This record gives sequence, C-alpha cells and structure tokens, in this order.
Amino acid sequence: MSKFGELISANVPVLIYFYAQWNEGSKSMQPVIHDVAAAMGDQLRVIKIDVEKNKDLSDALRIKNVPTMMIYRNGAMVWRQTGTIEANALITISKAL
Repeated sequence: MSKFGELISANVPVLIYFYAQWNEGSKSMQPVIHDVAAAMGDQLRVIKIDVEKNKDLSDALRIKNVPTMMIYRNGAMVWRQTGTIEANALITISKAL
C-alpha cells in the first residue's frame, strides 16, 4: 500500500485502471487506455492494475467490478467510474480535473 501511496502522489494526475484478464469489458478497454496514455503523454500518468494479482489493494479500494478507473490528483481521488468509457470522454475528464 505504501507503494500505491507513492504512485498516486505524482505531480501530474494519475489514472489507475483496474482490470481482469478474463473480463470482456476489461479487454475492450485495453486499446482505450492505450489511446488515452498516448494522447495525454506527460500530462497524465496511467497505471494498470490486475485485480487478480493485487487482491489486497483491490479490496482496500472496494473494487467490486472491472473495469474500474480512478483519477488521483495530489494523492486524492477526484474521479471514479466502473464500466467502459470512450477514449475521448476519458481524455476530456482527465484534462478537466
């Protein structure tokens, strides 16, 4: 958890993407997350977390369904959504926060 605290305290907004390999929604979000990361460059840090490999963190953050995305700014969660979203919408949200 201390490493997670370091990750979300970056100087730029941090998009945390929780996914599962077996989940269809997660599979469809993979290219979206890639596109968002490419479009935002250094303006947004993107971190992908497999819920199967990070059960303690997933439980601590109450991740019940995947995909779930969160945006942190200065260590505080400022946005959270479960389910799929289009790349342009996610980019717009990331820039607005």
